[in-house]
Amino acid sequence: MSWAWFHRLGSPKWFYGRFKAWPKPLFCLACLCLMVAMVWGLAIAPPDYQQGNSFRIIYMHVPSAILAQSCYFFMGVAGLVYLVWQIKMSPIFLKAVAPFGALMAFIALLTGSIWGKPTWGTWWVWDARLTSVLVLLFLYMGIIAVQSALEERSLADKAAAVVSVVGLLNLPVIKYSVEWWNTLHQGATFSITEPPSMPMAMWLPLLFAVIGMYLLAAAVIMWRMQTEIMRREAKTHWLKQEVLSDGV
Repeated sequence: MSWAWFHRLGSPKWFYGRFKAWPKPLFCLACLCLMVAMVWGLAIAPPDYQQGNSFRIIYMHVPSAILAQSCYFFMGVAGLVYLVWQIKMSPIFLKAVAPFGALMAFIALLTGSIWGKPTWGTWWVWDARLTSVLVLLFLYMGIIAVQSALEERSLADKAAAVVSVVGLLNLPVIKYSVEWWNTLHQGATFSITEPPSMPMAMWLPLLFAVIGMYLLAAAVIMWRMQTEIMRREAKTHWLKQEVLSDGV
């Protein structure tokens, strides 16, 4: 098996040239999916027979919660790759993803709190699912703080990678907290491997919302990675040639 693709993927020069045109179309596609999801979910989907219209916050809450966990999973993998192989693109990826993942975790907590008030009668409880997602937000903030506070780049990259890998332990806790403990939080609402537990008229706009958020994540992360590459490779000949030929 050839590992040439793996080595190419670890090159800032190759990554920048290969993916520099991708963010804009991904962003446009994401906006289209999210627009369909919001119009369909907020204006066309029928109200829930128990929760009425308050359930519609699901179209923001569930995609942001899924993205918060997915982003951290990939950060953990990138952190492990950096610690083992010292791939240059790994810390660039960590730097690009951490703020977006933190924003998704914050939105998941905020929308969950807004949803919890009419459903549970309270804004917040120290529920296993809620607490583990709060820990996820703290992990993101910790990685951002480490990357910002440490002036020595190699030390900051290594510290962020270590936190990313250690924090992976929190992901199974988030996923299985509703099964391991007696919690207020309901079980999984969205799955692509099992039949939907809600009517298709409610589930399809949720699918569009999840796809749209993944596309938005890809676009934003690629933009941020390109910016970070330009910052780190500012003195290299290839980037100067790139800027002179195509501009920024």
